[in-house]
Amino acid sequence: MLMPKRTKFRKHQRGTMKGNSKRGDQINFGDYALVANGTYWITNRQIESARVAMTRYVKRNGKVWIRIFPDKPVSKKPAETRMGKGKGAPEEWVAPVQPGRVMFEMSGVDEDVAKEAMRLAAHKLPIRTKFVVRD
Repeated sequence: MLMPKRTKFRKHQRGTMKGNSKRGDQINFGDYALVANGTYWITNRQIESARVAMTRYVKRNGKVWIRIFPDKPVSKKPAETRMGKGKGAPEEWVAPVQPGRVMFEMSGVDEDVAKEAMRLAAHKLPIRTKFVVRD
């Protein structure tokens, strides 16, 4: 699973996710990309399952770039715990994604193969996406 090796602080605040992506909205490495249409927290497990779906479909041909990284810790309190007593322990890592963000890139395969691989990966994600081809 993806997660940072170390962080400056153990716990983060939730923050807000307004507007469109300010960076990471261009295709820089591959020929095809999967771009986010909505706002969501993508967990490290979802990123990994999408990556596995893509690489299995293309039978390890071509190259896949993951353009998002889960560097935000999300904490949860245990079930059936009373209010108070501080913030819960970090449970998972997420990548905040805003509209326009390029999440995955791919090259080295035909367009129809890449489109189907990205479609399979999009089914693993909790967000609406679109398939984009580099100009």
